[in-house]
Amino acid sequence: MIHWDFAVNFFVALFALLDPIGNVPVFLASTAGATSRERVQIAFVISLFVMGFLTFFYFSGLAVLAFFGISLPAFRIAGGVILFILGLKMVNDDFTAGFADAAEAGEGDSSYVRRHIERLIVPFAMPLLIGPGAISTVIIYASQAREYGLPGAALGVGAIVAVSVATLLSFLATPLISRVVGKIGLSVIVRVLGLILCAMAVQFLLAGIADSTHGLIRPEAAAPYAATSSGSAVPAKP
Repeated sequence: MIHWDFAVNFFVALFALLDPIGNVPVFLASTAGATSRERVQIAFVISLFVMGFLTFFYFSGLAVLAFFGISLPAFRIAGGVILFILGLKMVNDDFTAGFADAAEAGEGDSSYVRRHIERLIVPFAMPLLIGPGAISTVIIYASQAREYGLPGAALGVGAIVAVSVATLLSFLATPLISRVVGKIGLSVIVRVLGLILCAMAVQFLLAGIADSTHGLIRPEAAAPYAATSSGSAVPAKP
């Protein structure tokens, strides 16, 4: 059961970071003038890129840390700082504002969008969806998955695939989501996900400090949902 808790926690963390629903307005503005088929194509390619890139870091991230001589507690602390900054931007609704403004600048030139639709992969897949926070989260959860062996690795990949599918479905449902949720609703979703991300960032910081010190952070604070001595399974620390 603890393996499934790990997968759920991993999915929630990645979903909050990638924030596909919150990025719907950016996707809609950046694909203005594109046909429905072109919008489906770019959404599909973006999702494939997200899945492939995150999977690569899921299996090779720890080796990269070892190559540069970076300890996992240090990476947890650095990742927590980055996540907290991103979370604050989401809470303040500043995270996607810059991308939306840039996209609206070229909204009137629909022919340009059609000719360069595939080039939109870069602003979406890399700086907006997959940033340092997402990479840090994947590496941190990959280190935890090693404790569970092959099942943990499989569930981790499953969480990445699930987030990629959620991203694809969110972008495909762009017109519907915009009509149902509205601008205010989308803003609320972004802020709530930002608050969750800030809380996860603080937990990363506590876990990193606890692993690198002795007695500075109480174990129940660093790992509030670790497995109990009675053997009952509850969510483990990130």
